[in-house]
Amino acid sequence: MSQFSTNPSIMPHAIISAQQLTQKIKLAHKELIIFENLNLDIYAGEQIAITGRSGSGKSTLLGILATLDQASSGQLQLCGEAIEQLSEEQRAHVRLKHIGFVFQSFQLLPHLTALENVMLPLRLHPHFHYAEAEQKALDLLAKVGLERQASQTPKVLSGGEQQRVAIARALISEPQIIFADEPTGNLDGATGKEIEQLLFQLNRELGTTLILVTHDPQLAAQCQRHYELVDGQLIEHVRGG
Repeated sequence: MSQFSTNPSIMPHAIISAQQLTQKIKLAHKELIIFENLNLDIYAGEQIAITGRSGSGKSTLLGILATLDQASSGQLQLCGEAIEQLSEEQRAHVRLKHIGFVFQSFQLLPHLTALENVMLPLRLHPHFHYAEAEQKALDLLAKVGLERQASQTPKVLSGGEQQRVAIARALISEPQIIFADEPTGNLDGATGKEIEQLLFQLNRELGTTLILVTHDPQLAAQCQRHYELVDGQLIEHVRGG
């Protein structure tokens, strides 16, 4: 059963709508199908988990949904934009405007402080204002519990602290969607749990759509919807009553 009303007058619009997405790789003598004819609608504010065994294509799917890569065929709508019709430059603008990323390996610049790393996405905006960006970054570092580490560089931060910086950076542009690829994969169990709860807390507080790729079934089970990529098809895990 869908959690949404079937009355068309009050049906929510999908923030991401994928129709017949197919990804193939051409090898020397054959064509490898990663996934085929996938359909998926994701609504504003949802928490979605995508799981699958190693090599199943789940990170490839995330890359396509996040407009980092293009599918071989199919249609993708994101925040009202028909992604397959856009140039790479236009897709980059969509990402800057609508999307934040959290990666397994944190992807912080080592020579910048935590504060400077968080501010970085705002520097790409045409109307960058340093003092405003700095205050916004400080506020976000406080929100993720790192206001005292603002002037420290990544090498002196723990893995959990680095991921908190990365989450603050992902949120600084006020994106509608956060894509998180194995966000707890490089963290120990207790730290990973803290990061999980932080992601869900911020999802609830800010209303940001959260799309997680994870190999952790317990993390996936905490999301409102859980899809598994199996043999090129998305299988939804329906919650028990």
